[in-house]
Amino acid sequence: MFKIYTKTGDKGGTSLIGGVRVPKNHIRIESYGTVDELNSYIGMVNDLAANTEIDTWLREIQDRLFTLGSVLATNPDKEVKMKLPDLHDADVTWLEQGIDKMNEALPEMRSFILPGGNLASSTCHVARCVCRRAERLCVDMQEHNEVIPPIVIQYLNRLSDYLFVLARYLSHIHNAPEIPWRARV
Repeated sequence: MFKIYTKTGDKGGTSLIGGVRVPKNHIRIESYGTVDELNSYIGMVNDLAANTEIDTWLREIQDRLFTLGSVLATNPDKEVKMKLPDLHDADVTWLEQGIDKMNEALPEMRSFILPGGNLASSTCHVARCVCRRAERLCVDMQEHNEVIPPIVIQYLNRLSDYLFVLARYLSHIHNAPEIPWRARV
């Protein structure tokens, strides 16, 4: 039987794919942990949306996030013996096409929109914020000379845009109001 606990992290360390031990607060661990958090929120959005078409879209994204997490969890200095999935330009294009498709059904945005409207939309906004945090962590990795494929940052950047439009789309299909932000003067 496979045990879920190994006790190897009890002193604050963990292993990257490739076997190198790092502290649990290493930026690689923080980045793929944030991607995992994002994936969990997307699962919640999916449950709340209760829409078969959106289910298909979000399952695709969740699969890509596991791919992205495996890229971030891999030590770039060690040769990995197992075959790992990777991201492709087509994955970014797929997000862009989804944004365009959803935007066709949405009213023109004339101001900033307050997060909210319904539970699915609100949760999608939370996912968007977590996605932006994951993106910032990956940029930080890059700035600290950690090897990170540029497509990882590109995918996260486009995904946060996708999640913003999806939040609006969820409000639209659930007939929930979009509340424009009005600056206090």
